[in-house]
Amino acid sequence: MGGFFRKMEKYSFIIGDKDRGLRLDRFLASSLPKDVSRSFVQNLIKKGNVLVNGAGSKAHHLSVVGDIIEVVIPEPVAPAVKSEDLPIDIIYEDGDLLVVYKPAGMVVHPAPGNYEGTLVGALMHHCKDKLSAMGGPFRPGIVHRLDKDTSGLLVVAKNDASHRHLAGQFKEHSIKRIYVALVKGAMQFDNGVIDLPIGRSSRDRKKMGVKFVDSRDAVTRYKVLKRLNGYTLIELSLGTGRTHQIRVHMSYLGNPILGDVKYGTKGIAETLALHAKTLGFVHPRTLKYMEFDSEVPEFMVEFTRERS
Repeated sequence: MGGFFRKMEKYSFIIGDKDRGLRLDRFLASSLPKDVSRSFVQNLIKKGNVLVNGAGSKAHHLSVVGDIIEVVIPEPVAPAVKSEDLPIDIIYEDGDLLVVYKPAGMVVHPAPGNYEGTLVGALMHHCKDKLSAMGGPFRPGIVHRLDKDTSGLLVVAKNDASHRHLAGQFKEHSIKRIYVALVKGAMQFDNGVIDLPIGRSSRDRKKMGVKFVDSRDAVTRYKVLKRLNGYTLIELSLGTGRTHQIRVHMSYLGNPILGDVKYGTKGIAETLALHAKTLGFVHPRTLKYMEFDSEVPEFMVEFTRERS
């Protein structure tokens, strides 16, 4: 749905045995797309945008088998994207693109709950009006993303021609992307390919998971860099670019990434130990291959040193 990027949407559900007795707000929060929170659902119910068997209801309504639930999510009014004078770690810049280092904790583009302090806001201030428009008004220049808690390298397009060329490389999976991660436990093999499809979790719509229906192919390659006491330092590359792909695949193998509260290692580390270390692509104007590398975050280096 994409937060405020969506249009008005309508949904309908029929309650089955497995959802019998669930509160209405809880059922909808887990059944609607990932950016819909329980508080958002409660607000929809209060405004009359949720009908149960054709009538308004309350958030605490307990679902009955056969209930017909209809939901209308209106098109939201988006706040203006703010240009912000924030520091940006620019690795490379020319008239067509930038390669930047995104720190962990920074959101790439505005989204519900994160309208300020974004990479886009910082880029708008730095580049003024020289960013591609293909990503829409809230994602100028953004060709690809990293999760909020993932650090590392991103390429940003300054014009539409560059954006199209770079996006084509991502679509063809010819972009070189190498990640480094610390995972819990000992990896069974020194290297391998994880070829498991990923889709929206049926248990929690805010999460992704390995699924064999309603899913898309996902391929992750890995190589063990160092075996530690109870942990493993690994290198990963992507054959596809699905949401949370590395995190989901590693969790499924039983080796979740340190600091990944969403997929299984709560309390082990304060920060997600996943870093987009290397980025390589063909420059859209010169057609020459360019490759950039970045330092692994210090906390990952220190963790590895302490457990070697």
